[in-house]
Amino acid sequence: MYLCVGAGFSCAVIARKLAEAGKKVTVIDSRSHIAGNCFTERDAETDVMVHTYGPHIFHTDDKEVWDYVNSWASFKPYINRVKTTSQGKVFSLPINLHTINQYFDKTLSPSEAKEFINSIADKSIGEPVTFEEQAMKFVGKDLYEAFFKGYTQKQWGLNPSELPASILKRLPVRFNYDDNYFNHQYQGMPEDGYTKIVENILDHENIEVKLELPYEKEMLEAYEHVFYSGPLDSYFDFKHGHLSYRTLDFKQEIHDGDYQGTAVMNYGDVEVPYTRITEHKYFSPWESHDKTVIYREYSRLCEADDIPYYPIRIVGGKDMLDKYVAEAKLTKKVSFIGRLGTYRYLDMDVTIREALDAAEITLSKINNNEPVPALFVNP
Repeated sequence: MYLCVGAGFSCAVIARKLAEAGKKVTVIDSRSHIAGNCFTERDAETDVMVHTYGPHIFHTDDKEVWDYVNSWASFKPYINRVKTTSQGKVFSLPINLHTINQYFDKTLSPSEAKEFINSIADKSIGEPVTFEEQAMKFVGKDLYEAFFKGYTQKQWGLNPSELPASILKRLPVRFNYDDNYFNHQYQGMPEDGYTKIVENILDHENIEVKLELPYEKEMLEAYEHVFYSGPLDSYFDFKHGHLSYRTLDFKQEIHDGDYQGTAVMNYGDVEVPYTRITEHKYFSPWESHDKTVIYREYSRLCEADDIPYYPIRIVGGKDMLDKYVAEAKLTKKVSFIGRLGTYRYLDMDVTIREALDAAEITLSKINNNEPVPALFVNP
């Protein structure tokens, strides 16, 4: 018997692979539903498919992962086209040729735009260490302040000079008119939402799902091994302190017709208290609805009873994490998985990739009577 703590993608994928190999698996979750933060459901008043914990768009270059999710659900083509309101105007993100020309009131060609951005970029910065340095070296002061500085302060509650450069490396600058937010080969949205995918993955005779059941340490004795996708620091009763997370508050509103004409509108000005507004019917553009559901999204520091979303990896702030990783490596019969168990921001495709790999390693270890690793990746 094996125990999976959490009913999101990490545990669902591992549970299914073990179940198909003939192992009995129990999946528990402290919430009243499966699918974790990917949970989707129909709004009762509007029938719009709502991403309850914020929007999730599936994108990947991993064909095996793409084929895997498509084996559990029907995916529709979906391109994430993000807009941002900044300084009283609307622009497209990521920064592309249209953004550059519109912001600076120019008609630059791709080569002219490259030369122009290079001329305004901060060449005094060698290897960027912080978010701010990365942005200044990338696009210069004006674009940094218009599109990144205020939004980042609201999202992370920190000055961009305190955040690592790696956060911004995920955001491209394009010298053409391509406003597809992602570069990945495979992009789409499940026709019936993400909850249905997880439900299908967990639908196996060797898997038992128990909801509204928090993990207790005493459970360990009843199982051969535990896969834990909860917060890493929580497992060790916060003995080294609380790892820092940002959480999100959503203010839902229902309106007639259309509200903003797009799925995601960021707000770059720090004076606007929310980071973005998401309009959920646009995540299912193949559907038609008379009413619309929007979420105003507010970011703040995660407290004890909040849902942790984004780990705050401050420049130079690794000591506490290192202590928990050392504790994890010494723990017997438990593997720490997923974004919370490894204290990392993970896109869905990476989460699934790591779960597939973890399941393969686990089955190999079991077959060879070897211990299952406490960590499959190094946080």
